[in-house]
Amino acid sequence: MSGIAKQPVCGRRAVTKTGFSEDNQADLESHGGLEKAVHHYPFDHYSSWRNDFTGHPLLENVGAFGENLSTTGLIERDVCIGDMWRAGTAVLQVSQGRQPCFKLNLRFGVDDMAYRVQKSLRAGWYYRVLETGEIGQGDAITLVERPHPGWTVERALGLLFLRTDAYDELEAMSHLPELAESWRKLARRRVERRQTEDWSSRLGL
Repeated sequence: MSGIAKQPVCGRRAVTKTGFSEDNQADLESHGGLEKAVHHYPFDHYSSWRNDFTGHPLLENVGAFGENLSTTGLIERDVCIGDMWRAGTAVLQVSQGRQPCFKLNLRFGVDDMAYRVQKSLRAGWYYRVLETGEIGQGDAITLVERPHPGWTVERALGLLFLRTDAYDELEAMSHLPELAESWRKLARRRVERRQTEDWSSRLGL
């Protein structure tokens, strides 16, 4: 039903254009694909979630949020749309932030977990794979190129989820060529319609 239940692995793993070779997604319409090949979630956020959910067993180790990569020292305000990062021998490019869905509610046993993740902007981000290679535990992630230093993932998430009527900024975001087409389309549609889309189905509210 879902590929969200990730477990830590040792050794090196091959990453292809559609993600890690041993990874799977159950819902290929909403997850995976070239623009969402690899999901990165900062381990830095786990301490905040532990404060909210003391003793929750999922928060004892990485993988709680369905992430493929977990790091320390790199969060949404430190990463920009279009960034190219070398991880191991692969080169990844930030394509979009994460739009949390109701599967987080089921995963954590918390009715509004997806909404909490969305509201906090602690959502993580996705990469497309520019150069395939191998990534292993302990590899450094090094910035190769940053074409849009003003467009952090945090800013993009904030426009979609908090400052939903900042239409001038949304219009500008819709023209970022490195941003996933689905997000550019979403920004254009919101600008054209002057209204925010209904999130209830996605969030399970």
